[in-house]
This record gives sequence, C-alpha cells and structure tokens, in this order.
Amino acid sequence: MLNQKRIRDYGVKIGSLEPGPLNAITDVEGVTVGHATLSNGDVQTGVTAILPHSGSVFKEKLIASSHVINGFGKTMGTIQLQELGTLETPILLTNTLSIGTAADTLIDYMLEENPEIGVTTGTVNPVIGECNDMFLNDIRAKSVKREHVLQALKSASAEFQEGAAGAGRGMLCYSLKGGIGSASRLMELDGEVYTMGVLVLSNFGMLSDLRINGQAVGQKLKKEILQEQEEKDKGSVMIIVSTDLPVSERQLNRILNRAVAGLSRTGSIITHGSGEIVIGFSTATRIPHQKPAERRTLPCIHEEDLDLAFRAIGEAAEEAVLNSLITAEAVVGREGNERPALKDLIEKFSISLY
Repeated sequence: MLNQKRIRDYGVKIGSLEPGPLNAITDVEGVTVGHATLSNGDVQTGVTAILPHSGSVFKEKLIASSHVINGFGKTMGTIQLQELGTLETPILLTNTLSIGTAADTLIDYMLEENPEIGVTTGTVNPVIGECNDMFLNDIRAKSVKREHVLQALKSASAEFQEGAAGAGRGMLCYSLKGGIGSASRLMELDGEVYTMGVLVLSNFGMLSDLRINGQAVGQKLKKEILQEQEEKDKGSVMIIVSTDLPVSERQLNRILNRAVAGLSRTGSIITHGSGEIVIGFSTATRIPHQKPAERRTLPCIHEEDLDLAFRAIGEAAEEAVLNSLITAEAVVGREGNERPALKDLIEKFSISLY
C-alpha cells in the first residue's frame, strides 16, 4: 500500500490462504484507517483510527468482542464491548498517556454526529487501545491533542501508511523499529468468499526471538548488532480484527483467541510486561440502536467452519507483525534514543528472509 515495500516483496509468503487485494484490514468492505503522525525531535508519536463502516456506528452497531492474551495494557471500552457484544464507535490507537485525550475527543466526535446521546438515549462507549512509546517519544509531554485525533478520524481511507506512522511512530518491535502493520486473508465457505483483516500496533519482543517464516532472523541480527548485550521485552501489541463473516459474538471471540498463533510464529513468548489485547468486529450484521418493531435473527456460520477462520486470523496476524517491521524506517527520538529498521539491517548484513 502507498508504494511501501512489504514482507511479500522480499519473497516471504506467510501461510496457505490468499490475501485480499490490498492485503490489509481494509479489504473488509467499508473499513477504513486514518493516521495523525507527530515527528519532531523528542516527540515521536501519533494516533491511528479504525472506522468499521461509513455510516453511523452508534446507530448501526456491529457484532464485536475482545480478548486479553496478557493483560499488561490499558484499554478503554472493552468491558462494555465484551458484555454487550457490540461496537458503537470507531477504534482509536495511541500512546499510553494519550488515551484520555483520545477518548475525550472521540466522545465529542460521537456527540456531534449523534445529538440524541445523553438526551433521549444512553451515553456512548468509546474504544481506545494503547502501547507505551516512551523510549523514542517524550510520553510525559502528552503531545497528542484533539486536532490530531480528529485528523486521524477524518483522514481514514482504504489505503494507509504502515510502519512508523500514526500511533506506530514511536513503537519498537523485536528491539527494532515497529509500529503499524496490516494483512488479510480470503476464506471460501459454501461458494461465498469472506475476508479476515488484521491491523497491529506492534511494540513487543526481543530481537533474539524474531522469526520470519520459520527462519531465526533475530539470532542472526543479534549477533551482528547486539553481540552480548542483555535484552528485555517490555512492550505490548494491539491487534484489531475485522471480518465480514456472519458470526455471533461468541464465535468471534473464539476467532480472536487464535491471534496468539500468529504472534507466536513471529517469536513472541507473551512475557510478563507485555500487553497483548485483541479487539475485533464483524460487518456482516448491523444492530440498530433503536429497538426494531420485529424480532431480528442473526446469521452465523456453522461451528465446523470456524477452523478456516482460525487459520485466517493466525496467518494475517503473523504477516501484519512482519509488515509493521519491514515497512518501518529508523527513527531517532527522545534524548537521541534510536531504533534501526529491519529493511536497512537485512540489506547491510545481506541476511536472507527465506
């Protein structure tokens, strides 16, 4: 996307299922992604917005669920999302200390679109995810402002930048530069083709653990650039999943659980200090905010068809992490801290990815 060289361009093919046209979360019809990127010296951060469809998400909610792989994270809105099984706002990603600004702005955004909120109906449940970008970003400065959140929301489109963009600007992954990555998989069921899309905000892992399509690339790179230095995994990853599969929130939750397979294949061991949170939604059925006159039925795939969805989310999550690494450029940030880019290192040390 946007003329960036992604992991497939290096000859790496993940899994057996085919990707969608963009190989991104936005291959699910109606889903768009927008960024606001802040890059100025010690400030290396931003906001990423995922819009589930082009209409009013509050008036036409979507089946949704969330899953905590490891809970060292600070999300907002996932308790109600898990309880009710519906999503009613866009999803925002940012740094840990900017979730308040993101939530406040998203609430205002929803109030402007829906004047009935808090007057003739209930309030609204904003969904926010975060990772800690303090190594490259002066996180205490809280540089993300209202205008940046709105920029991310209003600039959303089907094609978007990966790597060091939006919320991913200051993030690290496997001791290298990480950030935003995305991928998708097509699933054929009973003559119909469905899509599974994944977007990650990667900020986790130790270099020595990095594996690319089974190859111990991290071990080779550690020998070249870290020698005997100690490594620690202190990060997190937010995984956003979209699909057009007709599923219940229970089925969707089972699908989200399998995102861990993709993380593990890249080398993650899900450490104590790493928060792995998965948030997902299905666009197949819209749930009206107002009670309809007649009872509704929700279409769902058969349980035995879930295996294909399990495979799809694992493959897409794995490739999304690798795309977040390979598309990122090296960044110098707070107090001169820096992280190299995977694409620069494999060229410098002539390391094969397959």
